[in-house]
Amino acid sequence: MNQYFATCPRGLEAILLEELKQANARDIKVTDGGASFSGELSVCYHANMHSRVATRILMQVGRGKYLNEDDIFQGALKINWPNWFDVKHSMMVKVTAVRSPLKSLEFITLRVKDAICDRFRQSVGSRPNIDTREPDVRVHVYLNADSYQLYVDTSGDPLYQRGNRKNSIEAPLRENLAAGILRLSGWQPGQALLDPMCGSGTFLLEAVMIALNIAPGLNRHFGFEKLKNFESDTLKKVRNAAVKAVKPTSFQGIYGSDMDLRAVRVAKQNLEMAGWLEAVQLSHWEFTKVSPPAETGVLVANPPYGVRIGEEDTLAELYPQMAAALKQKFSGWNTYFLTSDLRMPKLMRLSPSKKTLLYNGPLECRLFEIKMVAGSNRKQVP
Repeated sequence: MNQYFATCPRGLEAILLEELKQANARDIKVTDGGASFSGELSVCYHANMHSRVATRILMQVGRGKYLNEDDIFQGALKINWPNWFDVKHSMMVKVTAVRSPLKSLEFITLRVKDAICDRFRQSVGSRPNIDTREPDVRVHVYLNADSYQLYVDTSGDPLYQRGNRKNSIEAPLRENLAAGILRLSGWQPGQALLDPMCGSGTFLLEAVMIALNIAPGLNRHFGFEKLKNFESDTLKKVRNAAVKAVKPTSFQGIYGSDMDLRAVRVAKQNLEMAGWLEAVQLSHWEFTKVSPPAETGVLVANPPYGVRIGEEDTLAELYPQMAAALKQKFSGWNTYFLTSDLRMPKLMRLSPSKKTLLYNGPLECRLFEIKMVAGSNRKQVP
């Protein structure tokens, strides 16, 4: 039985827990930004293939207590690294620390790298190359106040890189955050879903994968394929089962629009490349002109953030117009807005029924749930 740690965007831990249960993981313990668990390699492969919200899945190779950098160096040196991966594979080391008394993470990174290279030299007479951009193998070191854990990364590229989205416009939403928001919204396939500020189409792509039961890892490779304990037959089984579960592509009641024609074109290209264009209806409208595509449904949006000077005033003018459009046209809909602009509900004069703290990368955001109750929000037409 192996020990693992799965990371995810903060705020999505409860969803990660459910996904790990579905992968038959055992001893799951949730913490901020992830969860530890145990299981056979099949559990690890299943979680990498199927988790929509995980960022990485790491396999523990060592742990211990430390007082100084040398304790961590000795701990890393003890591990038989040539048993884990071949000297021909390039590698990198990443260190993350919470409440560690040690001053320099760069120095610890260097020491762990030295320990791994020393161990290879002792065992096979040569050392692996270091590649910090696209390594074959990633080693992660986690430090807390007095203990360390060493992991090899079984994911490789972060799991939000699904292998679908080839194009994007300005800072796109990460796929695993978008998938988590769809789960938090309570949207179910078969219900109408609208993203009226669709950008390059992240919400749309994630919704199609959920609706068609497409495993998010189906079109990519994983870090565990470079490890010596890789079981190709186990991966084949996991992948074949995932392929069989996919539903044929057809229209799924998923709608996207954007005021920026370039964004609509990029979203269209991304859906086309993935082979899912017919699952979605795209249009070129600004938010206030969009009509609801059904009596009821779920609206999700990631409005622009007022990052640049002058944008805040523009947004302050836009919010009341958005609110008016919602009140006039979207009664009976549940709406969800992810934003780092905490003024949004106040300026819209709409009360959120829920505020969920989420992080888009390092940016602290809120997911505001605003239910457009039929009748009560409608403005009287003179």
